[in-house]
Amino acid sequence: SQGRSSFCCDVWGASPKEVLGHYRGLQNKCGVGMFCTHHTSDDTFLTNHADLNILLNIQEIISDNCVVIFSKTTCIYCKMAKKLFEGMNVNYTAVELDRSTNGSQFQDILEQMTGGRTVPRVFVNGTFVGGATDTQKLHEEGKLLPLVHQCQVKRKS
Repeated sequence: SQGRSSFCCDVWGASPKEVLGHYRGLQNKCGVGMFCTHHTSDDTFLTNHADLNILLNIQEIISDNCVVIFSKTTCIYCKMAKKLFEGMNVNYTAVELDRSTNGSQFQDILEQMTGGRTVPRVFVNGTFVGGATDTQKLHEEGKLLPLVHQCQVKRKS
């Protein structure tokens, strides 16, 4: 019989360290390898520890990099987002979901985090800013580069 535990916590808004602490607490409660149901305050469900590990991985990537583009190598909108940052001479981290064995699960978690499953999913300074056209619009409005610089300054201090 599979053990079940239900914890209410807002893991989407939590830092990777907070989620990891929560995850370790769950391991202690339900045992390694047992099935647990984790859910957030909005009743979004993580169905197992693998999903939670993917969430932690995504959060770590986002928190460790000023600009992150969750992308697919064949996506023209993804190429557009990358060219935008290249044109501004801004380094970015691209996570190519079609080259990852967990790409589909990444997309599932990103959909729950951002409300959309399409790529690119662009994060700047830890915040989801949208897809390619949303990011382009922010740039045209003069709002994108200040977000990037804010992150770069924060990292230097």
